Amino acid sequence: MATIIIKTPEQINGIRKSCRLAAQCLEFIRPHIQPGVSTASLDAKIEQFIRDNKAIPACLNYVIPVIPVPYPNATCISVNEVICHGIPSEKVILKEGDILNIDVTTILDGYYGDTSTMYSVPPISKDATDLLDIAKKCLELGIKQVRPGNFFGNIGYEISRYAMLQRVSVVWQMCGHGVGLQFHEEPQVAHIADKDSGPIMREGMTFTIEPMINLGVAEGVVDSEDLWTIRTADGMLSAQYEHTVLVVPGGCEILTWNSFN
Repeated sequence: MATIIIKTPEQINGIRKSCRLAAQCLEFIRPHIQPGVSTASLDAKIEQFIRDNKAIPACLNYVIPVIPVPYPNATCISVNEVICHGIPSEKVILKEGDILNIDVTTILDGYYGDTSTMYSVPPISKDATDLLDIAKKCLELGIKQVRPGNFFGNIGYEISRYAMLQRVSVVWQMCGHGVGLQFHEEPQVAHIADKDSGPIMREGMTFTIEPMINLGVAEGVVDSEDLWTIRTADGMLSAQYEHTVLVVPGGCEILTWNSFN
């Protein structure tokens, strides 16, 4: 089993600062979510904000072994049926009724902070409103499981149990992950899991919880052209909220807390 890094107090301080900046990015961009705005323009604004704060966008030119092309932008902006890794584009123009996720990861002084949240362009449908509420609740339930001595699997167990009761689906192809010293570290944090399964949480661990919740089927399909964008297999809406958390005595600290949680 791969090692889960226990961060030192100095490292935690650096990760906390980067997470704070990532959360500020999401607050900064909120007033710019308007009809007629392209996702490329939102991406450019966030990138400039990150660089103005002496940091680097981790997503830009990020490479993973299974995808032969680097990710081309500073953020992921996923609109409506896009589950994740939506590439910002001048061709994607926001309109009334849209929901969108903006995912930001910052590198500040070598430390990573990772977070995402949902926005809407009102008025939106009742289905969309309900989905946003359910997705946010799924994240909250996952975070409640974070404490020393608990099993990582209980995060996914509680998320998937609630989602099933709400008659929505949890994307099984993607997961949360350790973060802080690198963009992606151990462990993988599943959002569907058996009770009391997986590694044990310890003080000083930092990781993301980021359940992706679909109105229809759970499966996603990778775009055959850009190789990054993942859409729902049935074209129905998807929503996701994400926080980076730190395991502390008795519970957790949400490192990417923002003012509109």
